[in-house]
Amino acid sequence: MTSFHYTTIQPGETVEQLLREQWQGGKKTVHQMRMDKSVTDSEGLPVEWKEPLPEGTELTFAFSDAQSSYKPEPFHSLRVVFEDEHLLAVNKPAGVSVHPEHSPGTGTLMNEVMGYIDSKGGTYAEHVHRLDQHTAGILLIAKHPISKTMLDRMLEQNKIDRFYTAEVEGQLRKPRGTINMPIGKDRYHATRRRVSPSGQSAVTHFKVLERLANSTLVEAQLETGRTHQIRVHFSHMGHPVVGDQLYGSETIARGPYKLVASKVAFEHPITSEQIVLETE
Repeated sequence: MTSFHYTTIQPGETVEQLLREQWQGGKKTVHQMRMDKSVTDSEGLPVEWKEPLPEGTELTFAFSDAQSSYKPEPFHSLRVVFEDEHLLAVNKPAGVSVHPEHSPGTGTLMNEVMGYIDSKGGTYAEHVHRLDQHTAGILLIAKHPISKTMLDRMLEQNKIDRFYTAEVEGQLRKPRGTINMPIGKDRYHATRRRVSPSGQSAVTHFKVLERLANSTLVEAQLETGRTHQIRVHFSHMGHPVVGDQLYGSETIARGPYKLVASKVAFEHPITSEQIVLETE
């Protein structure tokens, strides 16, 4: 069983308003919750959906059918950065895939996350965004369907700020700037992407953090989230990420290429708390 607790903030709030208007939960999920009478009060009794509730009413929202398909696996190496009833943030190591390519795959981060969730009696965990296999850093994971819907919408509306630290080859001329170039698939390579006039809009903001002898350390902020966006943009500018041979790096780096999802910042969709998460 997956569930979360909530205490009403405004007098006169109804469950209907919370789920459909304020949180804009998925129609199928909200309908199922209504049919199941799965919103209950502090005594475990079903709450009428259109009944105005006093401020401070304690509610429990349960999801009887919310189950993720990832096979639970041992989570000894899982590094939790943040957790509450609604979401989980973990620090993904480089070289590990976020999720299996085919169900029921194994050996990925989401398998470990599901093992962690399962150990706590939960049944649901879905990643909100993705990181390339060899990109390390912070990954956000929803712990119930309502938070998944809300976080997905925030990502689409650019309300989740995502920052990356990258070491790129050569010396960038400008101390800061914006790369606004559409990205599409490379017709000659199954997994590679390229800057293409017919591609999807892609915007990366960057600033130089440090100039090294033969490379530049930059912080990049995503305005869009296209596949391989940072790697493609800097490669197109003639400054591929160090060690990223798929996109033209001539440096043989030790281990994975030099790209880390270093910071995530957003307003919590349910508690309205300002959340800022950074890698150690």
